[in-house]
Amino acid sequence: MNRKAIYPGSFDPFTNGHLDIVKKASVLFDEVYVVIGVNVKKSRTYDSEKMKAAIEKTAAEKGFDNVIVVVHEGLVADYAKANGIRYMIRGLRNNMDYNYEENIASVNKLIYPEMEYIYFRAENIAVSSSMVRELRSFGRDVSVYVPEPVFEII
Repeated sequence: MNRKAIYPGSFDPFTNGHLDIVKKASVLFDEVYVVIGVNVKKSRTYDSEKMKAAIEKTAAEKGFDNVIVVVHEGLVADYAKANGIRYMIRGLRNNMDYNYEENIASVNKLIYPEMEYIYFRAENIAVSSSMVRELRSFGRDVSVYVPEPVFEII
């Protein structure tokens, strides 16, 4: 049986926190789909195709040969269902993340009832994409918060 998981997010940018979740998931699943969600109503700070390439390079450098990176416009649950992916991976930093994720999970379960959620505890609860963007806006060095291929494009 091929165990597939989906790890969706804006990944704007992809951080070392995201990488930690991918590392944990890649051990448990045969295929891990890192899906860069594109919300047409929101503008991105970093180009999604460049971010895709940087995540792919990071996965290759780390030896995660079971990680597939895609850019997707539309509902994540629809993508998962169409591709036979039954597990949704999410990282949790705190109880606010849990409450937020549970609300989204409820909606996704309406669309794709067979989908199961798996939560991983985040190791560095302070690191987030929004934190990296804010530090960058003030000219701060963020190289310790993102993988090298991501740092090269931001």
